Amino acid sequence: MNPHGLKKDEYDVVIIGAGIGGLVCGCYLAKAGMKVLIVEQNYKVGGYCQSFARDGFLFDACAHSLGSCRKNGGTITKILEGLGITDRISLKRSNPSDIILTPDHKISFYSDLKQTIAELQNIFPKEGKNIQSFFGLLTSPNSIPLLAFRNKTFQSVLDKYFTNSKLKAILSLPVLGNAALSPSLISGFTASVVYREFVFDGGYYPNGGMQVLPDTLASRFKELGGTLLLSHLVNKIKIDHNEAKGVLLAGGDFIPAKYIVSACDAAETFFDFLGREKIDKDFANKLLTLEPSLSMFIMYLGIDDDMRVSFPGYTNIWYLPHYDMETLYLEAKNSRVNKLAEYYMVRILSNNRSLTICINANFESEEFWNTHKESITNSLIRNMEKIFPSLSKHIVYKGVSTPQTLYSWTLNYKGASYGWAWLPSQLMVEGLSQRTFIKNLYLTGHWTTSGQGLPAIAYLGSNCARLILNKNKEKDLASFSSAK
Repeated sequence: MNPHGLKKDEYDVVIIGAGIGGLVCGCYLAKAGMKVLIVEQNYKVGGYCQSFARDGFLFDACAHSLGSCRKNGGTITKILEGLGITDRISLKRSNPSDIILTPDHKISFYSDLKQTIAELQNIFPKEGKNIQSFFGLLTSPNSIPLLAFRNKTFQSVLDKYFTNSKLKAILSLPVLGNAALSPSLISGFTASVVYREFVFDGGYYPNGGMQVLPDTLASRFKELGGTLLLSHLVNKIKIDHNEAKGVLLAGGDFIPAKYIVSACDAAETFFDFLGREKIDKDFANKLLTLEPSLSMFIMYLGIDDDMRVSFPGYTNIWYLPHYDMETLYLEAKNSRVNKLAEYYMVRILSNNRSLTICINANFESEEFWNTHKESITNSLIRNMEKIFPSLSKHIVYKGVSTPQTLYSWTLNYKGASYGWAWLPSQLMVEGLSQRTFIKNLYLTGHWTTSGQGLPAIAYLGSNCARLILNKNKEKDLASFSSAK
């Protein structure tokens, strides 16, 4: 027996998945004195928040920047402070954080909101007062009015404030890029959160790459007494009398635990880990009707020293070929190969001359991507030469991740980039909150239908820990306010 009163291979909590949500949850639980195990199928932590090096170039696998890192009130800031690791992660902030290139304009989003508003008002003078009112609402300390947008689409919100169709398309692009939904489909509330946490308070980047964040969390977790098991796949969650009892690994080992936290795909959790026989039929049918977000096609380019990039490093460059946002979305959703590469987001890392280029894409089969990957890659490079002239002559490294690649990293349903699609009907879905209908089984991450993006995922990880600790009054809830 150990000081926790547990057997050697028994845990208070087993967390499935070492993405940001699982790591944050594990840190808070371990900090409160619980014996915690995190099991991860990959060989390193982070999920989509990983970095890798190729031929001397550093690339971020998927997640490319952080939001909500403001000194007062930022979600990521609060968590880093609460876990005592603020001084271990050095963040830089690009300014502007985002630049949108359209057929007519170049629009920058600056860290100074007044400067951003002034630039938009200069381009669209007739919408000046509306721009001020709209941005004022989105940045108000009082977020309650935004809840009124929960069951409305972002398009309806834009229509309420603006008449200029080009301005509405421009304001929709960061939402389409960061949430993979058109303005006519995405919840107005979710779109507002994208602006608050990724645009107005976005553009933060850890020195050393995005991998620094999960690696720092994993290191802190182990310092606090947590156990991290990499390269191990969970096969089943054992249930007895509707209560979670532990997990069964792919190798056959059973690990008992008082609580199980699934920080991974919800369909996998309920259909594979539990089994359909353990699930209410109506809930199973509901789960089958939910729509995941689109995935991504990502290209990684290393360029030589002779190419001069005219944009600031660590900045998101959005290319918008036209103003029909619905068509852009449908071309990605319907896998129109000849149109997929028309709009994209480029992330520049100036210190090692690496470019990460992302486009929304449907899942499709491995055969589909094997057939079309090269043509999409070549088309994307040709299109990028509209803003990076002669790019093809300066490429010294080229790599690609397809939606199938994203699936292999995380086993996310259909390689989804953002969990469930953030339709108004898919927010706060009954049965997919952090508490489940199985006693002592909890969910965390963007598959809970409770939040989207890294700040929300980190918050849900901390909140999941709080829910478990509230059930264990003898444990230390002070871990949420103390950095010791």
